[in-house]
Amino acid sequence: MIIYSEEKVQDAKDVAEVFKNSGIKRPYEDHDRIQRMIDNSDVLITAWMDGKMIGLARALTDFAYCCYLSDLAVDINYQKHGIGRKLVKLLRDKIGDECSLVLLAAPGAVEYYPRIGFARADKAFVIGRKK
Repeated sequence: MIIYSEEKVQDAKDVAEVFKNSGIKRPYEDHDRIQRMIDNSDVLITAWMDGKMIGLARALTDFAYCCYLSDLAVDINYQKHGIGRKLVKLLRDKIGDECSLVLLAAPGAVEYYPRIGFARADKAFVIGRKK
């Protein structure tokens, strides 16, 4: 049975392991940076099975107008079981109906997001990180 948690205090090693096992491009080897990512997010929802973190949604939001879904990651061994969809639903429940939910999709996930309710947008702009 999968257990979902909204407890934001999480160990960077668990989050890094989900990133590593999901295939998402994140600095999973840099636990200090992962911990800063956790600590400075507004929402962290995690999925657990048998005491192991297997998925997460991490977001930045004002809870009034906009929410940026910075990370949606599910361990590859648990993908295609509705975990990502459930994490997004729980996030939407938490931020409420006044907030739009936006994200930048990884190239491999571009086809996934429309299947769980996201609409494509062609007006996004990015200044990329240097490292």
